[in-house]
Amino acid sequence: MKTLKLFAIITAVAAVASTATVSASPEAGKPSTCRTPPQEPPPLTPTTVTTIGQAYYCIFDNYFSGPVLDSRDLLQPAFAAFTRELQRRGLDQANASAPVLTGKRDADWRAFSRAYQDIVAKLPADVHQAVAEVTITAMVDSLNDNHARWMRPTESDSVPVGFLPSHARGPGRTDPTTSGPAFVVDLLPGSAAANAGIKLGDEILTVNDVPLFINGVAVPGVVEWLMEAKEGQQVKLTMRRPSTGETKTYTLTVTKPSGPPPQREVVESKLLPGDVAYVSMRGFARDAADKVLKAIADLGKDRTLRGVVLDLRGNGGGSPDEVKKLVSSWVHGKTYSYWCDVKDKCTPNRTDDSVPLVNLPLITLTDRRCASACDAFSSAVKVLKFGTLVGQRTAGAVSGPGAGWVLDDGSMIGLPKIHEIGPDRAKVDTVGVPPDHFAPITAADLSAGRDPGVAKALALLK
Repeated sequence: MKTLKLFAIITAVAAVASTATVSASPEAGKPSTCRTPPQEPPPLTPTTVTTIGQAYYCIFDNYFSGPVLDSRDLLQPAFAAFTRELQRRGLDQANASAPVLTGKRDADWRAFSRAYQDIVAKLPADVHQAVAEVTITAMVDSLNDNHARWMRPTESDSVPVGFLPSHARGPGRTDPTTSGPAFVVDLLPGSAAANAGIKLGDEILTVNDVPLFINGVAVPGVVEWLMEAKEGQQVKLTMRRPSTGETKTYTLTVTKPSGPPPQREVVESKLLPGDVAYVSMRGFARDAADKVLKAIADLGKDRTLRGVVLDLRGNGGGSPDEVKKLVSSWVHGKTYSYWCDVKDKCTPNRTDDSVPLVNLPLITLTDRRCASACDAFSSAVKVLKFGTLVGQRTAGAVSGPGAGWVLDDGSMIGLPKIHEIGPDRAKVDTVGVPPDHFAPITAADLSAGRDPGVAKALALLK
């Protein structure tokens, strides 16, 4: 169930920052406080003005800049999104004027709540949930923080078509640096796409006859047809294969796997020419660093390795503890990042010098999908110079570790408690880490089975 998956994600996030606290019991008239996730997913109930108020106060209590946030910066975008949704649905009202906000948190919430409830009372009951979701989403999005999210699990699962396009950064999100064409960078074995014959590197010309890019700009919402398809839905794809120049149209009927979906190992490894260890790490999941180190050790059992190629392309991040262990496997006695509060009081993250050193040259492969913990590790490699970065600039999505909180409707809000900067105190979030050597992989490369990143890494290790 999608509910269970999202609940597991937010519960794991909460475990990262166990020092975060819930505020004291609210005063009369304020919504109850958000709470830490229970062991099992809570039941879903309607999202109401009380839920929106919980999220509002939860941000002040638990977001890293909550102590200095202006209430108007949360409520004005929320109300604007609310009224836009009314207009979109043809339900605008003469009384739907913005409440007067003064910057006083409690007074502003009361004004917003009254205005919101007066408007909702005149709406059809079947749109209450939709307008509430739009409102709360806009409030959280106003933080402009890639690690702040409101998530309401749904009872029905979305079913991926089976591949990841090069421009995708999650449902409905695109890489702002991409101008197209999009192409297949990852393919799930046994999926509808794989079974239809779609291959890595295939360029996506249209989805349901709509181009993904027009004049170099991504068309909003089209990526959702690929990432958030519903069971039984048909998706029409027109694709071009660079290696042959062939253009082909596929009509895929999206279905759930009959059994458990195919699982990929977080860490995979092989030996490259010249006794170089290649280790692919898909995420900084629990124990992933140990698996990387074991893979290197296993490859080196019967030979003397000359270096390690650590492939972090497509690595979406994970646990800060795994970053610490992996950094500490190559360098000791260093600060590899800082965690800072809103007043720029920063705590250094130091290497664990009890971790044995690998003592091998390191080449790390990065791309625009290397995010969060992957950004943090890449920053450490770049600044501390215990390895070389090859590939593309990382995603720049590393605002900081945080915690997850449950609201009264069973939805969840994830909020960074601190913000993170690199070992040189430079900001990585929104900027990313540039490689030492640029070697992007293109649609033509994938289609032909070439890997410029690995080729460059082997050349550097000669």
